[in-house]
Amino acid sequence: MAKAKPITGLVPQAPTGKNARVIVKARLEEMCVWDKYVDQPYHVQELHNLRIAAKRLRYTFEVFEDFLPEKCKAIVEEIAQIQDEIGALHDGDVIIALLRLCLGSQDSGVAYEQALVEVEKQGSKKEELVPPAMVADLVDPSVEPTAEERYGLEEMLLKQQRMREERYAVFRQHWYQLQARDFRREILVILDE
Repeated sequence: MAKAKPITGLVPQAPTGKNARVIVKARLEEMCVWDKYVDQPYHVQELHNLRIAAKRLRYTFEVFEDFLPEKCKAIVEEIAQIQDEIGALHDGDVIIALLRLCLGSQDSGVAYEQALVEVEKQGSKKEELVPPAMVADLVDPSVEPTAEERYGLEEMLLKQQRMREERYAVFRQHWYQLQARDFRREILVILDE
């Protein structure tokens, strides 16, 4: 995961609103760096980094909500939607990787260790992506699915791949709608009010 860059240009004696704007602009630029991967649907890690950058930007807006213009609330909603769209895409990538591992595919798309880490992380969510008891069987190379189970897993994999394509199309369309209205400039204009 891409680390957040240190913020420069803060003035300790300046009003909080002024420093908040400096931080928001820095986080906005961090998010925009990942823009070049929007058209590359299988750059899984880079799209995940875009999501993390969007999350940082959203949280910055939320932390400084009282010091920023009211119009920023609509911006936060758009960023949250982008975050959710990429998050659903990432969850699907994890499930696809696990299914491929279970089916014995060598081209899982997401590294084995990364899939395990993601499944462990999702365990803290209210809704589990994959039940922990199932994970052990999915990644255990000595557990081989029966013909019937293999058929079911292959069908599930195909369904997940179609869902991923649909999720990606939704995300990409939303991203380009934001680009068409020059979302970055829109944010900067609001911050300069």
